[in-house]
Amino acid sequence: MLEPVVDADGAPFWRYAARGELRVQACADCGEPRFPPRPCCPQCQSFASEWRRTDGRGRVWSYVLPHPPLLPEYAARAPYNVVVVELAEAPRIRLVGNLVTEPGAPLDSLDPGRLRIGARVQAVFAAGGLPQWILERP
Repeated sequence: MLEPVVDADGAPFWRYAARGELRVQACADCGEPRFPPRPCCPQCQSFASEWRRTDGRGRVWSYVLPHPPLLPEYAARAPYNVVVVELAEAPRIRLVGNLVTEPGAPLDSLDPGRLRIGARVQAVFAAGGLPQWILERP
């Protein structure tokens, strides 16, 4: 499994995820949420930030089904899905992940025929804090 590259700006995201919380960085001055995390607000240029907990609900904005050839570690699981999820609480925030049948399930656990743009999803967390997504109404 690939490990996330954790930098100083994104480290809080991964600490919260390890606790099973989906949080996004927001400007402490104007309130604008932002992802990926960065030191300066793109709206007001403030360097003040905070981490806001979300309810983890969203919708599938886009998806792709990778097929081989892939990285050798992933080829046996193909085809699997990679989804872009638009958060309900912050529609300008889009997160990339996998839609699975349950927390920690393999990447290929969901039948690709069940993927739909606009499907409502909920964030869940695999062991180690990797965010994944499940269908709200399976």
